[in-house]
Amino acid sequence: MYRELGFIRVWGSQSSARNGGVEYAYLIYPHRPVIAYAPQTGRLLGEYCVEFPDDTRPYGTARLPDSDDVLAKWMALTGDEGRYWPAPIFTCQADRSTPHRSTRDLWRLSRWEQARMRDVASTLGVAPAPRRS
Repeated sequence: MYRELGFIRVWGSQSSARNGGVEYAYLIYPHRPVIAYAPQTGRLLGEYCVEFPDDTRPYGTARLPDSDDVLAKWMALTGDEGRYWPAPIFTCQADRSTPHRSTRDLWRLSRWEQARMRDVASTLGVAPAPRRS
């Protein structure tokens, strides 16, 4: 997912949904806020600014490499989600492009998932479901 889309999705574990669905999920980007959203509707729920500086470097940038930044956010979120949900820890600088970019990325994620499901179905010899437009 990360290699193809440039972000990862993490399902929320503090959900109170009783219908078997997941109430919320996160999009984790390198060096950008973590985005919380409702998977069933695509509604954006919030931004969470989290930084993991690279204090081990005596020179150069203090930022972690992109993949390490995503991994650090994933580990922090899955290790102690209660600390991150439901209120942001840090406030972010307002970024007007975040809602548009996140909505576009949710669309890209749904297309990526559909393609993966078609690949799995063809591997298993199952007839694919009709495509919706």
